[in-house]
Amino acid sequence: MRISSILAQRQTFSFEIFPPRGDLPIEQAMTIAGQMAEQHPDWISVTFSAGGSGNSAATGAIAAQIQREAHTNALAHLTCLGSTRTDVDSFVSELETNGVENVLALRGDRAPGREALDFAHANELIAHLKNMAPNLCVGAACYPEGHVEAPSLAADIEQIKAKQDSGADFLVTQLFFDNELFYRFREACVRARIKIPIVVGIMPFTSTKQIQRMAFTCGASIPAAVIKRLIAAGDDAGSQARAGIEYACEQLRDLAANGVDGLHIYSMNKPSVARATHDALVECGYLGRI
Repeated sequence: MRISSILAQRQTFSFEIFPPRGDLPIEQAMTIAGQMAEQHPDWISVTFSAGGSGNSAATGAIAAQIQREAHTNALAHLTCLGSTRTDVDSFVSELETNGVENVLALRGDRAPGREALDFAHANELIAHLKNMAPNLCVGAACYPEGHVEAPSLAADIEQIKAKQDSGADFLVTQLFFDNELFYRFREACVRARIKIPIVVGIMPFTSTKQIQRMAFTCGASIPAAVIKRLIAAGDDAGSQARAGIEYACEQLRDLAANGVDGLHIYSMNKPSVARATHDALVECGYLGRI
């Protein structure tokens, strides 16, 4: 089912399979996806490593298996850096053959040997996808604090507008740890006449090192409330993980109460994290009991 059709009906809840090193085998991915599917998410997204490395060749296969075996909608990531038009067309053809209707179109992170070939920006990729496969549901990324390479948040929102104008059906945010930043971002998008749904992406951090790494990579700020919890957790790994999951659940409950279009969990391949966030949203009434 097209994700845009689901978003038109209700607030959504979804997970992401996110291989930290891009080397998640299909068998392991399906074990994780199967456990996450037990929470009845609206979809599970599958990340993509550009340039022919990591899991790029398996993204379509994993997405197809999620739909076929886990009976859950799949959202296949696709990056344009390192991809030719032929690569993209072949990838989409594979998805269509396997009944996968949803793609998240991304530029991708810059890296040595990963350069713009036929597409320099995500909006160019989106326009091509919509031209070659009009029935494909195409999502795009957005950044509540601005992309790390953007000169300003206003300039970044102009890029979001270009994605919408190119045919994007919905947006998924980069992770953030301060909900007020998202609410201000959402208001700015309304003023910029961005009308497509914005699904909120939240990552429950499970260690001090992890949140530091993600904040540096994504440019996400770490609020005082998070720092205080990490200090209270000390060096104990279990306490750090509990602090992170509890904080994320608080974020999710607040976002649900404030009428977001959907909640997407960057669960870092941890079914236990998926279960905890699901249960928190059942408790606050965002999700029905199963």
